[in-house]
Amino acid sequence: MKFSNGYWLTRPGVTVYPCAQTRDTRVGARGVTLHIAPMRVSHKGQTLGGPLFELTFSSCLEGSLQVTLRHYIGGAEVFPRGFALCGGERAIGCEDKGEEVIITSGSLSAVVRKDAFCVEYYHNGRFLTASDPKQLAYLTAPDGPYCRERLRVSVGEDIYGFGERFTPFVKNGQVVDIWNEDGGTASEQAYKNVPFCVSSSGYGVFVNHTEAVSFEVCSEAVSKLSFSVRGEELRYMIIGGEDMREVISRYTDITGKPALPPAWSFGLWLSTSFTTDYDEGTVNTFTDGMASRGIPLSVFHFDCFWMKEYRWCDFTWDADIFPDPPGMLSRLKQKGLRICVWINPYIGQRSPLFAQAAQHGYLLKTKDGNVWQCDAWQPGMGIVDFTNPDAALWYQSHLRRLMGEGVDCFKTDFGERIPTDCAYHSGACPERMHNYYAYLYNKAVFDVVKAERGEGEAVVFARSATAGCQRFPVHWGGDCEATYESMAETLRGGLSLALAGFGFWSHDIGGFEQTAAPDLYKRWVAFGLFSTHSRLHGNSSYRVPWLFDEEASEVLKFFAVWKCRLMPYIYSQAALSRRTGLPVMRPMVLEFGSDPVCRRLDRQYMLGESILVAPIFNPQGMAEYYLPEGVWTHLFTGEGRQGGRYYRERHDYFSLPVYVRENSLVAAGRGDTAAYDYHVNPVITAYEARDAAAALTDSSGRERFTVRAARVGAALKVTARGEHGGFTVRLARAPGGELVFAPGQTEAELPL
Repeated sequence: MKFSNGYWLTRPGVTVYPCAQTRDTRVGARGVTLHIAPMRVSHKGQTLGGPLFELTFSSCLEGSLQVTLRHYIGGAEVFPRGFALCGGERAIGCEDKGEEVIITSGSLSAVVRKDAFCVEYYHNGRFLTASDPKQLAYLTAPDGPYCRERLRVSVGEDIYGFGERFTPFVKNGQVVDIWNEDGGTASEQAYKNVPFCVSSSGYGVFVNHTEAVSFEVCSEAVSKLSFSVRGEELRYMIIGGEDMREVISRYTDITGKPALPPAWSFGLWLSTSFTTDYDEGTVNTFTDGMASRGIPLSVFHFDCFWMKEYRWCDFTWDADIFPDPPGMLSRLKQKGLRICVWINPYIGQRSPLFAQAAQHGYLLKTKDGNVWQCDAWQPGMGIVDFTNPDAALWYQSHLRRLMGEGVDCFKTDFGERIPTDCAYHSGACPERMHNYYAYLYNKAVFDVVKAERGEGEAVVFARSATAGCQRFPVHWGGDCEATYESMAETLRGGLSLALAGFGFWSHDIGGFEQTAAPDLYKRWVAFGLFSTHSRLHGNSSYRVPWLFDEEASEVLKFFAVWKCRLMPYIYSQAALSRRTGLPVMRPMVLEFGSDPVCRRLDRQYMLGESILVAPIFNPQGMAEYYLPEGVWTHLFTGEGRQGGRYYRERHDYFSLPVYVRENSLVAAGRGDTAAYDYHVNPVITAYEARDAAAALTDSSGRERFTVRAARVGAALKVTARGEHGGFTVRLARAPGGELVFAPGQTEAELPL
């Protein structure tokens, strides 16, 4: 939100009260508190009238500081007061040196200048950013009071993040409003707004407000990261780190690490699509067609019309189309498939559950006590009030019943169209609940799946999210079009979301709206199968490959088999994401932050630590991509390339730039299914290994053994630690160079 009119003036009706001079400093058990005047006080008369601000520094994690600015403090406590955070308060250091105060939390320090108030932030002595004089402020505007901060953005510094955003990847120059909307992938709106950003300078900013937060990223003031919230208080955190990786790991220490999705969820998902006609016969045609073509399929998804029209949600199969749901699901499971069904948090007026939900207070209400209703999605629909514990249990009971019939997981659609002219059971503030609703909704569903299926078997397919929702994977990119432009904007959104610690992400292969041309479908298949989660889904037409052309079936098989083969590597990276909070699909800047070229790359990414993927975004099959310094080896062909430069080349439908980083060990296994014992007889390929290591997990994510390969003279010494039943080590680009480890063998050497 803009308050200024250029450099000198403010907008009509805006008055700015900046933090100008520290009047006192107090060190307490909960942190350091300063009282700050909005002017330089030179005589006692200037202390009469006008505001005095309370500024508190505290910490919930070493290496981070929370800054809280308050004007009036007498207001009632309003829920939610920020996001659900992990951990508690941590001790911080404070050294009062007279004209300045130095506040420390681990490696992060804040230097507060008292007289001309300003704050500089350092990580291990390295400058990060600053709140320069008169930038932290309280403002009055025609629509109410605001609190605002402006942090310095240094020359050459780039800002990233804010959740899944489809606008340009580097956010400098953009206005970002944190407010969940059902806006597709083609606008500045976003399904997954997260008030967290990360800087190329090695720090993050997390604004701990669930309501609307407005960011001006080098826009209102072109050398400032500005953010504001309406009201009498502003809470934000500065998170320091050696690099962006450490910042994101710390951020997820605060807001939660992603859960590890089950191994089967990484396989190929096939959907009925949205408004298509289908019954069990249609479903069998699809699943049998995939099997007959040798395409490994993991999950079958039933979209909205598994329920009868006008009754979403009643959580009941349409009996006219599906007379025997348990029998049908059992027959599909005999084919080795898992089952997903679509749900949302809305109860249509014609749903048999509407009257029950209204009677018991399970739905949002109007401020005069009636059920809040609208016709925006289902006629007369109400919205489940997840702040009511009984409503959450009631909602979960219907999901339990479905899981008893054979359903394995749920697509948790919607959750963005949440009103503010309503009342909650808990008394929560509607403005603060608008974004936070997505957290409560997806948590309720994820929790019931985990309770019914067990730890490590829970997964949802979510569209809406906010800070902390990375705990409940997986998330997909929403409604994209069947165009190359939309494919590219979808990837931008996923890379942006990754920088908020969302470890697992997917998208609608081929686009949701319209029907892709065969060319686009095949290119999107390659991108989709080199994502953590891969789903064929659309709006008004089916997405089985043979409806595009027969070559599409071969292309889908090729990439689906490759993904299954790579699951030992992919799942080890997934387990790493669970531990560290780093995403599996990584923007290039996250892995190669010191390479200036990588800072703006948004059409390629790293799949884990070792594999670079550059999808193709044009019908000519031309790829343009950048390889950072080092030797890179094409995953399919074994061809080596020298990094530190761009490449441009043409690829057929069975190829794309997919390169393995030097000094990597990549484990591979079977190609017929996504879930198997990854630690049993894998083939581990060494790519220009000098001193490389890899961890092998089983299909539950438990680490079973580690392998290290180190160059010793003219040989590669390979050592193994832990449980293994034998494995093979091969040298990339060296046919015939391999070692076969017998069960229990701990070391061997391979001549180079």
